[in-house]
Amino acid sequence: MSNSDPSGILLIRLAGPLQSWGDRSTFNRRETRPEPTKSGIVGLLAAAAGRPRHAPLDDLAGLCLGIRIDQPGSILRDYHTVSDYRGRPLLSAAVTAKGRQKPTSPAKHTHITQRFYLQDAVFLAAVQGPQGLIDTLEHAITHPAFPLALGRRSCAPAQPLSLGQRTGPLEDALRAEPWQAAPAVRKRWGRQNGDAAHIDLPATLDDPAGDEFRDDVPLSFAPHARTFTTRRIRHTYLQAPTGLTPDPARPRNTGGHDPFALLGW
Repeated sequence: MSNSDPSGILLIRLAGPLQSWGDRSTFNRRETRPEPTKSGIVGLLAAAAGRPRHAPLDDLAGLCLGIRIDQPGSILRDYHTVSDYRGRPLLSAAVTAKGRQKPTSPAKHTHITQRFYLQDAVFLAAVQGPQGLIDTLEHAITHPAFPLALGRRSCAPAQPLSLGQRTGPLEDALRAEPWQAAPAVRKRWGRQNGDAAHIDLPATLDDPAGDEFRDDVPLSFAPHARTFTTRRIRHTYLQAPTGLTPDPARPRNTGGHDPFALLGW
């Protein structure tokens, strides 16, 4: 990135009753990672900006990403069974010469699928890139062209989603932002830790020298040509302010009407 094209940082709060950040699916099982994937973040930004699935992603995939885990949540398994109410065998993916689906052989009367979600999780994502692009994405997040989701369409985000822009190194921006966990979680932690001013939170950061690879950088979201490449990451802990004592310099962002407010989000 050249000096004539300064970088900006956009902070995004990812919270809601359910999230799912899958990077692999095997047969009838759809997993979720314990933190957001880069493909999931790029997909959210692309949807906010109104980009169709076949649109180029080079600029979004090139953003530097950092994820801070403010509230890890827990795994929820969604167990599905599918059968024909008439008692007939289920159809297979194979078709006859006339284009009709063949019945399963041997006959299968019940189809089982499992989907996994994170419930009650909160993450702080920081994306860093050219200032012009960050300005565009900040506006898009607050005025999305398409509905936004936390990994899957059924996972709607709580407000506020955008926490605005920051300057300086990405890691410093994640370290300086107050803890974003649900109020009940912060209150309980404060009682147990004497309202400590800081908390150590796990984080995952893009790092060309990182010792772990993730195969979750999208090159295309086109339905019949979805392709991904790898990135290097590193894991660390960041000491962040708990925010248990109100800071007049950081007024609470109400974000307008929030349908999840009564749930403590």
